[in-house]
Amino acid sequence: MSDVADFAQLTDPFRAELLAYCYRMLGSVHDAEDQVQETLIRAWRSYGHFEERASLRTWLYKIATNACLRALENRGRRPLPSGLGAPGANPEEPLTAGHEIPWLEPIPDALVRADPADPASVVASGASLRLALIAALQYLPARQRAVLILRDVLQWRASEVADLLGTTATAVNGLLLRARARIEQAGPAQDEIREPEEAAQRVLLDRYAAAFENADASALSRLLQEDAVFEMPPMLTWFAGRDQVGRFLGARILSQPGVFKAVPIAANSQPGFAFYLLGSDGQQHAHAVHLLTVGGAGIAHIVSFNQPDLFPVFGLPQLVPAATGTAGPRR
Repeated sequence: MSDVADFAQLTDPFRAELLAYCYRMLGSVHDAEDQVQETLIRAWRSYGHFEERASLRTWLYKIATNACLRALENRGRRPLPSGLGAPGANPEEPLTAGHEIPWLEPIPDALVRADPADPASVVASGASLRLALIAALQYLPARQRAVLILRDVLQWRASEVADLLGTTATAVNGLLLRARARIEQAGPAQDEIREPEEAAQRVLLDRYAAAFENADASALSRLLQEDAVFEMPPMLTWFAGRDQVGRFLGARILSQPGVFKAVPIAANSQPGFAFYLLGSDGQQHAHAVHLLTVGGAGIAHIVSFNQPDLFPVFGLPQLVPAATGTAGPRR
């Protein structure tokens, strides 16, 4: 095909679901975007050899799968801190950094739900993008990961997956059984939590933002489940239990009112906030993206991605003028 515009018109409807697929495989929105781009470049270059014996969607998934499998060669999994060791015992002790670790990343809902009425958006929605499942997928070898996603998430038939991977349906079913067993051992328990009604969740989220903006550690603690978890890549240190999480936030994070500014976001089919931090220059600086797992008894899990480079992914600026124009501390 010689016309770039025509090729884009053919492939653009698949871009969101390909991004969701590559993200499930790689655990990184940046890596997923790179591999979608690689997929489309390869598809463009070889489109003249596409004989339409399979659908365009199937052909694109084959290219994307091979791109992801190549990208995963000689790479370790992308973890969260809670997958690497025991929780911290003392919230007052210094934190241990892990800046060299390629951490799991969130993916904004807006990137994988371009049109809620589009079947591609349905594929990208719901529990299949929850952060706990993406973290669990990281425990699987690359081919098992691809088989599990194609079979259990995208609902492909075993014969279709076998054709894509160049193997047999029997081999695919064997890989699927092993993948399911390993996922069950990894135990993404957060995905089984029953969320409150939308109105109740909205109230809880508003209180969460207010607690940070008002530096009210006691109010924040009351929003947590008893077994709540708080982790903050790229820090290796994480905390478990309402008391420990509340102590840490009160002692180390929530120093004074007006330091944090919360902006609602949604990622991995979960609610969250992008937090800006007031600097000594009087501007709000991109600080962290919080992704929340909300259950019927409160907030069960908070992942604070202390990675300002995620803000542009959510369409957010790195700097915003402070509402009051008052300078303040900068962590």
